[in-house]
Amino acid sequence: LCAGAAAVSPAAAAAAGRAPVGGAAGGAAMALSLGEGGGSRLRRQLESGGFAAGEYVKQLSQQSDGDRDLQEHRQRIQALSEETAQSLKRNVYQNYRQFIETAREISYLESEMYQLSHILTEQKGIMEAVTQALLLQADRDDPALGARRAAADPFLPLSGKEAAASEEGRQRTLTTLLEKVEGCRDLLPESPGKYLVYNGDLVEYDADHMAQIQRVHAFLMNDCLLVATALPSRRGAYRYDALYPLDGLAVVNVKDNPPMKDMFKLLMFPESRIFQAENAKIKKEWLEVLEETKRNRALSEKRRLEQEALPRPALTPPESTNPFEEDDEEEEEHSAEEEVVDLSLEWIQELPEDLDVCIAQRDFEGAVDLLDKLNEYLGDKPVSQPVKELRAKVDERVRQLTDVLVFELSPDRSLRGGPRATRRAVSQLIRLGQSTKACELFLKNRAAAVQTAIRQLRIEGATLLYIHKLCHVFFTSLLETAREFETDFAGNNGCYSAFVVWARSSMRMFVDAFSKQVFDSKESLSTAAECVKVAKEHCKQLSEIGLDLTFIIHALLVKDIKGALQSYKDIIIEATKHRNSEEMWRRMNLMTPEALGKLREEMRSCGVGNFDQYTGDDCWVNLSYTVVAFTKQTMAFLEEALKLYFPELHMVLLESLVEIILVAVQHVDYSLRCEQDPEKKAFIRQNASFLYETVLPVVEKRFEEGVGKPAKQLQDLRNASRLMRVNPESTTSVV
Repeated sequence: LCAGAAAVSPAAAAAAGRAPVGGAAGGAAMALSLGEGGGSRLRRQLESGGFAAGEYVKQLSQQSDGDRDLQEHRQRIQALSEETAQSLKRNVYQNYRQFIETAREISYLESEMYQLSHILTEQKGIMEAVTQALLLQADRDDPALGARRAAADPFLPLSGKEAAASEEGRQRTLTTLLEKVEGCRDLLPESPGKYLVYNGDLVEYDADHMAQIQRVHAFLMNDCLLVATALPSRRGAYRYDALYPLDGLAVVNVKDNPPMKDMFKLLMFPESRIFQAENAKIKKEWLEVLEETKRNRALSEKRRLEQEALPRPALTPPESTNPFEEDDEEEEEHSAEEEVVDLSLEWIQELPEDLDVCIAQRDFEGAVDLLDKLNEYLGDKPVSQPVKELRAKVDERVRQLTDVLVFELSPDRSLRGGPRATRRAVSQLIRLGQSTKACELFLKNRAAAVQTAIRQLRIEGATLLYIHKLCHVFFTSLLETAREFETDFAGNNGCYSAFVVWARSSMRMFVDAFSKQVFDSKESLSTAAECVKVAKEHCKQLSEIGLDLTFIIHALLVKDIKGALQSYKDIIIEATKHRNSEEMWRRMNLMTPEALGKLREEMRSCGVGNFDQYTGDDCWVNLSYTVVAFTKQTMAFLEEALKLYFPELHMVLLESLVEIILVAVQHVDYSLRCEQDPEKKAFIRQNASFLYETVLPVVEKRFEEGVGKPAKQLQDLRNASRLMRVNPESTTSVV
């Protein structure tokens, strides 16, 4: 009682004092109300700040009349505890749902803020470019005004010779600095427009563990960023580390989190690197100059494409007096106009960046839609130099998108979700024209999933129970994979052969696990037969989708089943020989009618319907123990072997039966020839008659029913045995 009151009190106080989000405080209050009068008083006592469970129980014990009052009070406290716990669970669940919804809204807001920042940055760049263009136009129109403006504001763009001299000086500075970097001369071919914008020392940190990696020196040029590592042996010398084009580079500010501060991140798909500046001022300069250089690069590229897209003025040909040349000239002008491809559209200019954004946000469908739109637009257009350059940029993004989709389908990723979890990546790869790669990766992913599912199965003590689980897991996965494959690759008939090959290899993996548990562990033939029967039944489920793998499972299991049949045959032969060596040729006495009735049922289940003619008075059976045991063991072997039967095992099963029967037949024949006692000789003839006229016909009939055709070897064996009985006085035994 003391423990219950102590457990309820803080939960009740929490439910009453700290109501969860969404107005759920009423639930806790309702949980604390136990009724009129006594329930309210008990609730107030438990909610009080100075409540002491020990004192409360002590006082209650003194006031109670007996054990019954304490039991009733304990039940009330227990009910209060359970209701309070249920109320708190409901409140926690509601808070959890609201937390998930809030996190989702924050994610949406973050995405919108990123897009808004991107739009504002582009607008800022456009306005600055327009301002510079207007100022340059004004300087050309009025040189005096330009000179006055330059004198008043020394930070305006240079013009004429000053600009040329400045650019030449920056190129000379770039050449001097790059001479200090080993291994970059071949990677940076000299071009007239390349110059150094900014450079400085930085410290690189690991993106996952925020551990310092190395000190680097970064060179920012007007079209790329070069990162070089310091050489400890030579002061002021560097070794080339990486080169990143500004087109595929994104800069992200990293918030200060002491002692990690003054950092920024560079995103280059599929990797990212974090650098630390010397102080906040240098960090700000790096961020500003990187963004400014990227904008200038984008604007210059846009102007270049617009100029190349403009039609070139054609040379005026000399006037001709031939009236038939007018039609030819019109056709030439029309073809010249068709060769011009308009790449100045806004969505085409922003296509590479939009593809980067889609890949970063894992919007694979949006990226493929943009590529389809571009291919449709350029489908009937001639291939000019601007189109080739645009294609080169887009092809780089296509490779990046393909790498991401390939990674999505790699077995290293989570295998949960079943085959449908791969549909998104597979469908986008097919849209990109890579059906073969999509098929290969899909099947590898499913193979890893099936293998993992099989490995996670617990090996139970009962083999048949484990086989049931194994078959359910494997064939269900195979069926789901086949249906998903048919959905994803409906229009790609060439991929179906790959699926059949994959199904065969998966079946081989299944058979390895199956055989290891059933055949390598030396299970009985009856257990092995039941396990194989279960596997065949599950394999027939695949016929729902038109896939029949029964012949494959037969081909893979035939070796193990042959070994099991031969092993069990050897066991029966050894047991029969052991009983033959101790044979006394005496009638069986089963002692009780129940035992005799049980033997009759066993013989009837074996197919021996005339067994009553071999029973005598009381509980005697006019057959020897050896012959009866041989009959039961042989028929049991035949029944279990027929469960395992398929055409490849026909001769193995038939030869095993002949060998088993020959052991008993030869023993009876030998005993009949060698026995001198007339009474025992008559008893042996009775046992031989039971074998030849009852057991062997039953074996032949059951074999024909199970296989579907008669066995000539068994007929020959019975006829040969009949010939042996023609001259029973001979002492020669046929082997």
